[in-house]
Amino acid sequence: MHRNLLRVCLAAAMCLLGACSAANSTTSTTSSNGVGADRDAHGCIGSAGFSWCEHTQRCERPWELAKQKGFAASETNFAQYCSTGAAN
Repeated sequence: MHRNLLRVCLAAAMCLLGACSAANSTTSTTSSNGVGADRDAHGCIGSAGFSWCEHTQRCERPWELAKQKGFAASETNFAQYCSTGAAN
């Protein structure tokens, strides 16, 4: 009696675990909204903080560019630098 109950419990557990792993594998392979899937027209990944800078012709992180070029990190200064090559 105990062996039959143990077999039934093991079979049920295997079915549940199999169903969970099958569900996880299909959702991970069919998802198109993964990390880095938000590239803009220039290939910049916005969710990683990158924006296109016309002046440098590269995807830049505004705060890193501000530190590198010595201007205050702000959206206005980044836009100004990337359009003219100079910021306040």
